Amino acid sequence: MRRRLIFSILAVVLVVVAVFGISLVIVESRTIENSTKENVRSEAVRLVSTVESRLVAGERVTKESIGVTTSKDRHVRYIRIEVPGRSPIEVGERPSGDVVEAEQTGAHGEHVTVQASRSEVRAEVGRTLLIILAVALLAVIAAAVLAVRQAHRVAAPLTDLAETAERLGSGDPRPRHRRYGVPELDRVADVLDASADRIGRMLTAERRLAADASHQLRTPLTALSMRLEEIITMAEGDEPGDRAVVKEEATIALAQVERLTDVVQRLLTNSRDPRTGSAVSFDLDEVVKQQIEEWKPAYRSAGRALVRSGKTGLRAVGTPGAVAQVLATLIENSLMHGDGTVALRTRVTGNQVVVEVTDEGPGVEESLGSRVFERTVSGHNSTGLGLAVARDLAEADGGRLELLQQLPPVFALFLSREAADIAGSAAG
Repeated sequence: MRRRLIFSILAVVLVVVAVFGISLVIVESRTIENSTKENVRSEAVRLVSTVESRLVAGERVTKESIGVTTSKDRHVRYIRIEVPGRSPIEVGERPSGDVVEAEQTGAHGEHVTVQASRSEVRAEVGRTLLIILAVALLAVIAAAVLAVRQAHRVAAPLTDLAETAERLGSGDPRPRHRRYGVPELDRVADVLDASADRIGRMLTAERRLAADASHQLRTPLTALSMRLEEIITMAEGDEPGDRAVVKEEATIALAQVERLTDVVQRLLTNSRDPRTGSAVSFDLDEVVKQQIEEWKPAYRSAGRALVRSGKTGLRAVGTPGAVAQVLATLIENSLMHGDGTVALRTRVTGNQVVVEVTDEGPGVEESLGSRVFERTVSGHNSTGLGLAVARDLAEADGGRLELLQQLPPVFALFLSREAADIAGSAAG
């Protein structure tokens, strides 16, 4: 492109120089020739007038008296003055070849002939042509220099934009925010920077989804593996009642698989648009009971207890799978980082239902406080993703997850109450 731009500029300059140069040569040639003819004629008229004034005054007509020893015009090469009854006066050498000639005759019969060589005229035209060519050459050289600079000014931003596009294609979405002072190129740069921002957000969302999925799937998979271990233990028993227990455990494991599927779908939905919710009215008791049943084997293996208290028969508005996942995260955190008995307590506050999860462990460090919900923030050398993802799941359905107390730790999940439930409580 740079070469094409240079050639285009030079072609335009050459055409302009050629058109104006040829026109100037033609005009100058005619001007020089007409000027020579006019000078020769003027010289002849002057000499006739001078000779006539001498004759009227009765003075002698010589070269010196009429001032023709040298010509005032540089083109005049030959002068001949003829006076009746006297010898002709000649100045200069008669030019050979083609000449420019002017003749004048006075009132007393005097005759003046002035000649200029046409070769001198052509020589001056040639010198003028050389000057024009030199100026044209300088103009072309200057145009070439400007063309190279202009081509670089235009091509360099295009090369830079190409490198930016290549970086985007190679997975580097950082916008460069460079502008070049050319509206069209700046527009392309704006589009590339906007695309880089979008690609960066998409990559961030994909990485976040991968991190969230790897963390959030670990919780139901852990519970599922424990449940399957219980099933294997039951299956190895010889007592007839074990079959019924195995069936019950298998049913619970199947429910965990369904919740695992729901978790995957929920993560994918949030990765596309965190504001997209699927909130419905559901029985909060069922979700709490399900979580207690799922995690009791793990707590039993750890020699700890998982209990429930508070108000029952509550209906909340949200996504059951998301609520279950939030509670599973809190219960797992208490199992991994807490101590003693873990209690789930349900209560009502205004038009919201609250599920509190607390344990008898050391609680949340004072330096962390509410920052415990930030990503990568953890006080126990964990990933720091669990509570952050749980908070996002709660907020996606219009709820919220808060740390009400640091020691002992009390985490609370706030959910909207069903309208009919609120009306029934008011009537009661």
